[in-house]
Amino acid sequence: MIPISVCIIGKNEEKHIEKCLEPLTHYPFEIIYVDTGSTDRTKELAAKYTDKIYDFEWIGDFSAARNFSLSKASHNYVLVLDCDEYLTELDLDGLNEAIEAHPKGVGQLLRKSFYDSDLDNGYSPERIDRLFHRRTYHYIYMIHEQVANIKTDSTDYERYDIPVVADHVGYVGTSDEKRIKAERNNALLIKEIERDPTEPYFYFQVAQSYNLIDDYENAYIYYKKAFELPLNLDNLWVHVMAPNFINACVQTGRAAEAVDLYTAVYDDYADDQSFLCSMGTLYLNQDPPQPMKAMMEFVKALQCPPKAETESHNEIALYGMGYCNELLGNLPAAVSFYQKAATYNYSLALEKLAEFGIS
Repeated sequence: MIPISVCIIGKNEEKHIEKCLEPLTHYPFEIIYVDTGSTDRTKELAAKYTDKIYDFEWIGDFSAARNFSLSKASHNYVLVLDCDEYLTELDLDGLNEAIEAHPKGVGQLLRKSFYDSDLDNGYSPERIDRLFHRRTYHYIYMIHEQVANIKTDSTDYERYDIPVVADHVGYVGTSDEKRIKAERNNALLIKEIERDPTEPYFYFQVAQSYNLIDDYENAYIYYKKAFELPLNLDNLWVHVMAPNFINACVQTGRAAEAVDLYTAVYDDYADDQSFLCSMGTLYLNQDPPQPMKAMMEFVKALQCPPKAETESHNEIALYGMGYCNELLGNLPAAVSFYQKAATYNYSLALEKLAEFGIS
């Protein structure tokens, strides 16, 4: 087994720290916890699970704290987690094989991000860079830090999937808690923008923070600024943010603007199921709605294989097909598609079926 150190940073995380650390003790990992100034019982609780606890003076820089945690690891390969991420699945043999097959790459775990305290209400899946050789990679950026080559700071490297799954509850909380988090994050991101106003990543992240608190007007402003910059269309972030920008346009009554923007670069995104679903939704939000054009996008989305089984957007496409048929007056077809979407426990489809008196 390739030795692995798990590196975690945190502050005032007594609500999460035990749920984060306890699952790790079931595996032969070295657990490194770096505290950045807790005033609650976080360190006391962490000490139940590891004696590798270190203090780091917070300087408003997440990468500095991350890199400090990497320096304390005894092993070269590190797995990085946050306190609000709880390991739920891990295949040790598969993990070892993945590292051996990609010794110079960066492993991506599957993170399930929940937005509601009721974890049965669904989640948003994403692959994130979390396992690497600490003498080859480190972290850059003050906030929303990214793994980068330690010599060049490049974020262009081989990525591969690792058989590790974690639940993420960092977006769960009251409206006030989410707003405070967004304001804190954006204060650091604005500093990054001032330092490098040509880097779209920072604008994307500000927009994401505003999305967190449903402030779609400000989200639109920052997405637009990012997409006005020169973009590398091969960059994963660009493809992730495109549907989010479309949603911000829809939420702020700018659906027509979004159509003009994306039809010009449609072919660059047309193999992305999430993007196709967003385009379908975009046509439904035109004035007047364009259900035939929307239906074409949803059909393409259903024919487009998801990048991973856990990242399927079939339920959105099926619901969209149902709504298109409803607008076109074909209610039997609409109900049929709503029923198919409901098999994914998709809330909007369930609501539609309830309107039709179907349980």
